[in-house]
Amino acid sequence: MPRNDTTSTAVLDRLRLRSTDPGRRVVFTGATIVTMDPDLGVLDHADLLVVGDTVAAVGPGLDRDGAVVVDATDTILTPGFVDTHRHAWQTQLRRIMPDVDDLGGYVSTTLAGYAPVYRPQDMYVGTRLAALSALDSGITCMLDFSHNARTPEHSDAAVQALLDTGIRGVHASMGPHFGDWDRQWPGDLARLKQRWFSSDDQLLTLRVAALATDEIAGPALAYGPELARAARDLEVGVSVDAVFGAPSSRAVLRWAADGLLGPDLTLIHATGLTPRAWRAIGESGTTIALAPTSDAQIGLETAVPAVDEALAAGIRPGLSIDVEVALAGDMFTQMRALHTVQRMRAVNAVHGTDVQPVRITTRDVLDFATLQGARTNGLDAVTGSLTPGKKADLLVIRAEDVNNMPLNDPIGTVVLGSDARNISAVLVGGTPRKWNGQVLDVDLPALREEVQASRAYVLAAAGGQAAGRS
Repeated sequence: MPRNDTTSTAVLDRLRLRSTDPGRRVVFTGATIVTMDPDLGVLDHADLLVVGDTVAAVGPGLDRDGAVVVDATDTILTPGFVDTHRHAWQTQLRRIMPDVDDLGGYVSTTLAGYAPVYRPQDMYVGTRLAALSALDSGITCMLDFSHNARTPEHSDAAVQALLDTGIRGVHASMGPHFGDWDRQWPGDLARLKQRWFSSDDQLLTLRVAALATDEIAGPALAYGPELARAARDLEVGVSVDAVFGAPSSRAVLRWAADGLLGPDLTLIHATGLTPRAWRAIGESGTTIALAPTSDAQIGLETAVPAVDEALAAGIRPGLSIDVEVALAGDMFTQMRALHTVQRMRAVNAVHGTDVQPVRITTRDVLDFATLQGARTNGLDAVTGSLTPGKKADLLVIRAEDVNNMPLNDPIGTVVLGSDARNISAVLVGGTPRKWNGQVLDVDLPALREEVQASRAYVLAAAGGQAAGRS
């Protein structure tokens, strides 16, 4: 009897044959569904109905009439993960400096050394590789903090790469830190929006990217009234990187006084901020993007991911990857790192006393990686949970693989047990992007050739510098 699940080529062919039909019905049956919707929770042996690109219903015994039926028995259905901050253009240099000592080492090697030699085609190759890898590991929405916009063509190449992969992409545009560039940013943002982001009903969205202070690259890239005004005029959000320490704390208080904080603003890292800064952030509804492995591994400010500070201020943060030149590129690693670090610190803080530690849970970190990530990217009405009416961005995770069986706790299994190899299928807006464990529509030999050629060019043009390599 033919299989009717996410290993079936025939099922995939049926899905693709009707991919342009807005009334196409797909029913995933018999799954454990982790909706991440606070009202729906976790459903055992349940069905999920997708109509067109949207989740239409979740529950047991859904109507299968006229639908493509996908047997999801022994799997866990979850929302796709949401990455709130990744510098995707660097990906052909991934893990080139795995033991980087500090932020200065990263800045001097990557931003001052490699970035200035990037051509538009290198932007395309790195960004496309990052997006394909994200899809492979279950990230269906990725904010690309694209801070190497040397010319309009560099920006166009980065956006085109997101478009070509089919990911739900957020292009956050910023000028480069160092080297020659056209100085077209932020003026080019209006052109970008008109060319690539004219519709509200598409996979790609635009944000302004900026730095917290002028310490690294001068005042032109630092968030303040001018960039806030540009974002308001374009009706887009702002993502601010390198938010840490006393200088950023002072900047946050200035932004609060100027009315520049709010839900459309995301502060990235937020390590080592003062209590006054956290109060201003929490009172304004400003969002936070944590980068757990970046903070801890590179040693940013205190090196401690600021999850406790965020929660104390009433903020549930999103999670992010940051830089693959030194870090892992998947959300499973981010969830586990944050879960482990926070719980270690919570117990350590009260060790030897009768005080009970306040520890986050696996559900917390999965919430950060899905629904809160979507909210941080300004897309919580669109994605982040398997709520009827939201887009069908979802994962099918095999629960009976050798590293997951037997299924006792589905959220614990996703967070602590699973990895990319267990993801049988990934859908973005109802369209399969990974099926039977393979990312679709990728000529792997051609991709490998493009990546190797781009990497060789960048290293040669930058003088053959390859930090951390022996």
